[in-house]
Amino acid sequence: MIVHAFHATPLGRLLLVGELAAGGNLLLTGIFMEEHRRGPEVDPASVEDVRAFGDVTRQLDEYFAGSRRSFDLPLAPAGTAFQSRVRDALARIPWGTTVTYGELAVRAGRPGAARAVGAAVGRNPISIVVPCHRVVGADGTLTGYAGGVDRKAFLLALEGAAVIGPAAR
Repeated sequence: MIVHAFHATPLGRLLLVGELAAGGNLLLTGIFMEEHRRGPEVDPASVEDVRAFGDVTRQLDEYFAGSRRSFDLPLAPAGTAFQSRVRDALARIPWGTTVTYGELAVRAGRPGAARAVGAAVGRNPISIVVPCHRVVGADGTLTGYAGGVDRKAFLLALEGAAVIGPAAR
């Protein structure tokens, strides 16, 4: 069963999406910010179930409070095999650090494919938890972010990452 909930954060309201597996265990399939580029509308067949997202909201709140540096949640994002490799590489970027799209391409096993990696990063359906905000331009500037560059800057500042100002909004 597809479920969703909304959660208030310092970034604004987040849309949380998941699938309830057998036994009622939640598999997180999406976290989307308001005005998220390529973000979904709430599926009319989805059921709002705030309680199902208890671990998700607790861990997000801990992250925003500065007491959590990584997430421990069962994830089930949709996407291609390449997008999955990119998400795996994203998940290994340590808290408070950044990498360039070119570096991420190498980590994902596709040296020289920075643009393709950038496209895959832009389609990451699990913002914050899969830290696509930690990827910056080749010169260290903040470049595109599906939730908006200002939110990307906020997340990196929260983590204490050294960044160069936004290049594009």
